[in-house]
Amino acid sequence: MMKLKSRVQQQGFLLALRFLAVVLWSFPGARALDNGLAITPTMGWLHWERFMCNLDCQEEPDSCISEKLFMQMAELMESDGWKDVGYEYLCIDDCWMAPERDSNGRLQADPKRFPSGIRGLADYVHSKGLKLGIYADVGNKTCAGFPGSFGHYDIDAKTFADWGVDLLKFDGCYCDSVEHLEKGYKRMSLALNRTGRSIVYSCEWPLYMWPFRKPNYTEIRQYCNHWRNFEDVYDSWQSVKSILAWTSSNQKRIVDVAGPGGWNDPDMLVIGNFGLSWDQQVTQMALWAIMAAPLLMSNDLRHISPQAKALLQDKDVIAINQDPLGKQGYRLRKEDNIEVWERPLSDLAWAVAMVNLQEIGGPRFHTISIASLGQGLACIPDCMITQLLPEKKKLGFYQWTSDLKTKINPTGTVLLRLAAT
Repeated sequence: MMKLKSRVQQQGFLLALRFLAVVLWSFPGARALDNGLAITPTMGWLHWERFMCNLDCQEEPDSCISEKLFMQMAELMESDGWKDVGYEYLCIDDCWMAPERDSNGRLQADPKRFPSGIRGLADYVHSKGLKLGIYADVGNKTCAGFPGSFGHYDIDAKTFADWGVDLLKFDGCYCDSVEHLEKGYKRMSLALNRTGRSIVYSCEWPLYMWPFRKPNYTEIRQYCNHWRNFEDVYDSWQSVKSILAWTSSNQKRIVDVAGPGGWNDPDMLVIGNFGLSWDQQVTQMALWAIMAAPLLMSNDLRHISPQAKALLQDKDVIAINQDPLGKQGYRLRKEDNIEVWERPLSDLAWAVAMVNLQEIGGPRFHTISIASLGQGLACIPDCMITQLLPEKKKLGFYQWTSDLKTKINPTGTVLLRLAAT
């Protein structure tokens, strides 16, 4: 009888801890940009990493920056299941503009490469049930040397709204002072809101602030829906690895500010390209889900392998990325080239990723205490653990006192979902 009473008391204590976890994780973070957008991380496609600033439509008509490219991607996003799993925004990056503004001081698309204009392209994209993103720059020129928005914030915001644009990526090149950089990002945010059109605002403000001083993320969140912190992603494992290293080393500063309406942006998904092995592609998808990152692919949807497509369209992994609790994950520990990341989810669930950073030898086994996960609350008193990546399989019920042993390929990741029972 005493043993039964003790067990009941213990379970009551553990359930009380779970209730406390719900209360703590439900507290709102910093105040977000009040435009009602990006309640979950933005999903879509962005041209830059894969297609860069290719202007030669005569020699390379299938890969130059033109309305043809974006119309083809829009068709595939509708027909090949991308829109159905959440990839909604088709985004133009740099190099869409004509070299000069028009006679009324407005930005204009290159007439040869975009003969329908941005308004025509937006209409086409909207007809596919998608939304259109566009690119501009806070400074005097874009990074590729096209007209910048400095001194034109209001007219550019109105132009984008008139065209039917749904997202603005606002870069930070050719800005002559930190003061102009900060004021410019704020001015454009306010100008977009004044248009009355719902336009997601994607900033690079902290990326350009870091060389001068530490960014004020609480302030940035009040003006931007997501913000880049670190250098551009490349189609390489070294690039992905450096983004993860920067994020984990700065997580105390950036994780808590993220949440519905405002997200840290580690840059594009390069899955389906050339530089990452299969295991490295799994790692990028898993960690971008843990980090509550915008999922903006930069690849060629006309030529993507079934394996890469299945990974990018994995509904279970996307569900972690889009989890409505809206809490960014973080690196829990690193030991012997194994990193453990975790993220709190709604309904008392947790996502856990174990990354093998060792680049020599074969797969490695890693054993972790269940009690160490989810701040000690993930499996109280027990939980169902499902492996989502690299392949989905139910691992079964685990008690709080159990250990979990996994096998992880070099540069690969095992992604788990822990659901309270």
